[in-house]
Amino acid sequence: MDDKTKPDETGYRFIGKPMPRKEDARLITGRGRFTDDFNLDGQAYAVMVRSPFPHARIVAIDAAAAKKIPGVLGVFTGADCAADKLGPIPHDPVPKTKFDMKLTGPNGGPVFSGPNALLPADKARHVGEAVAMVVAETKAEALDAAEAVEVRYEELPFVLHSEDAMRPGAPVLWDEVPNNVTVETVFGNVEATDQAFARAAHVVTKNFHIGRVTGVPLEPRAALGHYDAATGRYTLYAGSGGAVRQKNELIQVLGILPENLRVLSPDVGGNFGTRNRTFVEFGLVLWAAKKIGRPVKFTATRSEAFLSDYQGRDLVTKVELALDDKHRFIAMRATNISNVGARCVSLSPLSKGSGLIPGSYAIPATTLRAIAVFTNTMPTNAYRSSGRPEVTFAIERLVDTAAAQLGVDRIALRRKNLVPPKAMPYRNSVGMLYDSGRYAENMDWAMEIADWKGFAARRREAKRRGKLLGRGLANYVESSIGAPREQARIKVQPEGRVDVVIGTQPSGQGHETSFAQVISDLLHVPAESVRIILGDTDVVKIGGGSHSGRSMRHAATVFSKAAVDLIARGREIAAIVMGAATDSVSFSDGRFVSRDTNLTFDFLELASEAARHKLPDALKDGIAVVTDNEMHEPVFPNGTAICEVEIDPDTGAVAITRYASIDDVGRCINPLIVHGQTHGAIAQGVGQAMWEQIFLDPDSGQPLTGSLMDYGMPRADILPPFKTEIAEVLSPTNPLGIKAGGEGGTTAAPAVVVSAILDALGELGVRDITMPATPYAIWTAIRKAKAQ
Repeated sequence: MDDKTKPDETGYRFIGKPMPRKEDARLITGRGRFTDDFNLDGQAYAVMVRSPFPHARIVAIDAAAAKKIPGVLGVFTGADCAADKLGPIPHDPVPKTKFDMKLTGPNGGPVFSGPNALLPADKARHVGEAVAMVVAETKAEALDAAEAVEVRYEELPFVLHSEDAMRPGAPVLWDEVPNNVTVETVFGNVEATDQAFARAAHVVTKNFHIGRVTGVPLEPRAALGHYDAATGRYTLYAGSGGAVRQKNELIQVLGILPENLRVLSPDVGGNFGTRNRTFVEFGLVLWAAKKIGRPVKFTATRSEAFLSDYQGRDLVTKVELALDDKHRFIAMRATNISNVGARCVSLSPLSKGSGLIPGSYAIPATTLRAIAVFTNTMPTNAYRSSGRPEVTFAIERLVDTAAAQLGVDRIALRRKNLVPPKAMPYRNSVGMLYDSGRYAENMDWAMEIADWKGFAARRREAKRRGKLLGRGLANYVESSIGAPREQARIKVQPEGRVDVVIGTQPSGQGHETSFAQVISDLLHVPAESVRIILGDTDVVKIGGGSHSGRSMRHAATVFSKAAVDLIARGREIAAIVMGAATDSVSFSDGRFVSRDTNLTFDFLELASEAARHKLPDALKDGIAVVTDNEMHEPVFPNGTAICEVEIDPDTGAVAITRYASIDDVGRCINPLIVHGQTHGAIAQGVGQAMWEQIFLDPDSGQPLTGSLMDYGMPRADILPPFKTEIAEVLSPTNPLGIKAGGEGGTTAAPAVVVSAILDALGELGVRDITMPATPYAIWTAIRKAKAQ
């Protein structure tokens, strides 16, 4: 037996092993199946006419000139959508698991999300909103015709910032919500919080705006729609966070039966939450395909994606921390205001952040006011670690500020107030039940791998070169919940493979490899014999897709349940094949054995042998099961990040010189994949801290970051090698003890990078800086501090 396949101390042969991703050979040799790779005979091309105004009434659309352009097959508007009785996209923004924070409208009422018509007939509510669609023989002809469509607008006053939208007299986006506030909910114990603040020895207050960013997936948004007139059946090719969800929403838009739509999403060219919700173009290409009797394809340009992809973050948070005379945290107050944009597509960021405002700390009393506000901006959606980097930034910056104001060591202050392991499971002061974790150990381990003790010498050396060296530390705890239902259909095929149909759907996370590792260990079959089938709703009937760090936890749980059923079914079939009694057959060390015979079979051998036998009707499908599972309990990955930055005080140029993190993901299925996910997650969080920003001109409402020329992105050559380690404190909520990996790196990064920058600038009197902390922002802060 090769060392790599020997069981470890847990008894697993493949779980926990750093197996290279099997899908990489296909993806890096150009054999991926991304949306734009699909083409159908006779396909036409769609181009959107988009609003140049942030808020404008659509008075009239004149398409006469556009329709005369050679190659044009149709021009479609919101009036046409209404005439064909197309429904709005049924975005259901309020999370529905049992333990989500229960957001409501003001005074406990329902949440108004704003109907998301494929094309609006009344008015445009943000720059870049599609108001008409042109379909032509070629994309060039469609582009020409789109320029010829004349839209007469009546410009309306607009509002971009959430706090501005709440002020009396602000422009109103929806008549149904005259103050633009669609969510207002209070969590926690108001009375206990007020009492604690009244007796506090110290109170620290901070206000932050965690700005707006976007996902910038590798493949811009695309969709290809087909309609078969003979069968009345639609087919959509579109990369997404979950094909089943997209299908369930689009059948409501089109008003058709479920069996009349197939959604294909084999490979997804990047997501990060951006593609978790249905886009209008998905419905438009299907509708247009029926209208013109030909397949219709849409592919966004990169600049178009910057205008019309769902965006992330954009939270205003006002936080207060109360401490006693021994520097214990005794209470916290917060007001979190989420800018949901022109429509409320998802409240996942506000909900998930609401449950974690105390972070990793034992704070006995907390009050949170959670608010969501409409503005004339692109809707926001879940974006990697949805809602958690924002609240982590707030609490960690608050703790740093408290340490500075009290003149105490920031590590000692954290250590005194972290939730201790003996308190687990720990219910925080807004009601979330942390499942497991060793927060102080994470911090100690991170300090060790970051060479915390060597910092003073490195700082002196930097100073000799005229540079400022700073160090930041941030603890984090995040939650993983996600859609509660998952289904697996598993069949051991006579050809010597195990087919696994599952509704979670990757966008680069390596599911084909890591899922196979779990199946391999549960059934004792070679990992290479496992085929993961996903992303096709003709095969995948049920599943929650990939979001909120849910995929591995839900998949492994339903696999574990399915394995029990498969073994039971295998025992029955083995008894027939062996000519033995079922109760004499057992499954031991990967083989079916019976005390009545010397025949033994593993799963693959048994499937092959069973194919030669006539099985009773109850077993005619062979070794196959369909297993459903519903899991509502959240898990809470956690960890610590440490960052060092070096700043040139003359130019504001900043370089990250060290970055270390410890991430508790529960049971780690594939460390190689988890480390890769962690590295990418860190880069994404660092991007927000230092470069990324969706910036809208306040006077015109126009986006000024509409291309990669304007929108800063992290690159490999400006990031240091990361030191990352995986902590495995198992969760008691699921059979394998899995929490989640892939988002923790993002969760802590904005807080730790800004902490490091401010530590470097502290001797110059700089106490705060707004993200992104660009060289210009740093240079300006230095000059301002010197002037004061």
